[in-house]
Amino acid sequence: MEQRQLGHLGPRVSAIGLGCMSLGIGDVYSSGIDSDDAAIGLIRRALDLGITFLDTADIYGDSEMKVGKAIHGRRDQVVLATKFGFVQTQIGAEERIDGRPDYVRDACDRSLRRLGVDDIDVYYLHRVDARVPIEDTVGAMADLVQQGKVRHLGLSEVSAATLRRAHAVHPIAAVQTEYSLFSREAEDDLLPALRQLGVALVAYSPLGRGFLAGRFRKLEDLAADDWRRRNPRFQGGAFERNVVLADRIRELAAAKGYTPAQLALAWLLTREDVVPIPGTSSVERLEENAGAIDVRLTRAELDEIERVSPRGAVVGERYHASGAALLNG
Repeated sequence: MEQRQLGHLGPRVSAIGLGCMSLGIGDVYSSGIDSDDAAIGLIRRALDLGITFLDTADIYGDSEMKVGKAIHGRRDQVVLATKFGFVQTQIGAEERIDGRPDYVRDACDRSLRRLGVDDIDVYYLHRVDARVPIEDTVGAMADLVQQGKVRHLGLSEVSAATLRRAHAVHPIAAVQTEYSLFSREAEDDLLPALRQLGVALVAYSPLGRGFLAGRFRKLEDLAADDWRRRNPRFQGGAFERNVVLADRIRELAAAKGYTPAQLALAWLLTREDVVPIPGTSSVERLEENAGAIDVRLTRAELDEIERVSPRGAVVGERYHASGAALLNG
């Protein structure tokens, strides 16, 4: 597996990571892998494939605990990332963010216990708390670095201006945002700022929340409790139009002999400062995603991808109203 530097000062990580949200069950994310053994087996298969960059969060149900069990005895093979900020609430309740320094410290200690580790390689603020100056939140995160509990700092879904303020307090290794052929908003202001500051972009939902993987043809293909059913891109006519758009990628991939997921990931991998972290609960899909590292796209193929899936072609916003209010903090 190819390795990449996570920003100028961050760790070296596998060029493709593993998003572990789909492993968690309980709390906000009710759907996941019920069996600890299945989750552990999937993570260990990822490590065997060279996927050593594992991403979780304290809000992903019991994902942190499963990740901790999976890396027991293999901690030195892993670059471990987790996130804090969302206050755990009942499913369906309004999402709330806490970036107060006291909460930062307590959240980190809880994550360390659940993960069963002494330190976290990359610790992210999951969303910005509008009530707390970013300097205060990042200052508390920087204290965790001084204490040896955290090695590098990250932010998620921040604006370029907030990133600059945070980076002035303590170097930021990575920023997470949704980035894929279906979500290219980061190219406006955020990606240029990241490159100027030497910060990596960690791309979550790099397969367009499943559209670009060709996993479904109709809304009924999603489970009744699948949280994506509330997403604007899955509503009404938007769903059908986005499936048509994804079909164009599927046709290009088939012509080249790859799966649509591999083509979509390979498109991201042409950007050397971007690390996609596709999530899955299937070993088969994990192995498929890992195969994207071997896809080489020519200039002509990249131009064709741009033609059939131009920026802005996707229909619908990235999140429902309450979720969208927490973006670009």
